[in-house]
Amino acid sequence: MFDFGRLRALDALARHGTVHAAAAALHCTPSAVSQQLAKLEREAGTTLCHKDGRGLRLSGAGRLLAEHAATVLAAADAAAAALEAYRGEVAGTVAVASFATACRGLLPPALALLAAEHPRLRPHLVECNPYEGLQALDQGRVDLAVIDDWREVRLVLPPGVAARSLGEDAADLVVPVGHPLAAAGPVPLEKAAAERWIASPEGTICHDWLMRILPGLRPDFLVGEFESQFSLVAAGLGVALIPRLARIAAVPGTAVVPLDPVPTRRVSVAWRGAAEQRPAVAAVVDALTRAWHSRTTAGIPG
Repeated sequence: MFDFGRLRALDALARHGTVHAAAAALHCTPSAVSQQLAKLEREAGTTLCHKDGRGLRLSGAGRLLAEHAATVLAAADAAAAALEAYRGEVAGTVAVASFATACRGLLPPALALLAAEHPRLRPHLVECNPYEGLQALDQGRVDLAVIDDWREVRLVLPPGVAARSLGEDAADLVVPVGHPLAAAGPVPLEKAAAERWIASPEGTICHDWLMRILPGLRPDFLVGEFESQFSLVAAGLGVALIPRLARIAAVPGTAVVPLDPVPTRRVSVAWRGAAEQRPAVAAVVDALTRAWHSRTTAGIPG
């Protein structure tokens, strides 16, 4: 019988490629991972890893055992989720990763619902971009991830991850007051291609989408927070594409220009399939769904 902790170390190495990455996923030190692997080799009676420069790579036997380890660990996670579902108690800790505008415009009402209805549940929230959120979910560092993607730049869910779409978030062009486009009515985004642009930083999905839609665009300002983008637009320094979820209130000195066609991004919540039966996970998904619905029925842009 193999020790579960050692199987998790092997699975993490197989999934993440290096001992350091495996250690980060398991929230332990690289030395602890190496020790677990050494003990597992003794249990297996065969070589599971070979030294590869300063790192390790799996042997044929290691890859074979890692495949079975993934199956065993998934079954163990499913069993734990089923037992939690049997008890039916929404309690304990649940970790959620979310992109920034959802942290500001969606998570507060969802977390308030959870606090009121499930006082024994302790949600933890970490802000990160959707790429990082899905990676944290795949590595087991969070239980759910609130993500966004665009029709032209779709995210690929890792194997074993499920998702529910909460809805579509439209985006508008934001320009300084008095800008010629402010009085133009619905315009194609291409009409603003020659403007000075304020955009999200490289490596974010919003930046990737904008570069796909306006090839060759070279933004003058790369700014992560949409609130800061609004401030730069209000100062007359350029234009920006702002999703409606980020528009909590009107910003003086700016004008919103509707676009035709309207760009939309999909907002979703994702979780590992094995955790689907967990009451805590189901409660978070339900709260996010209701919070999104409340936004749209209240007439809040989105």
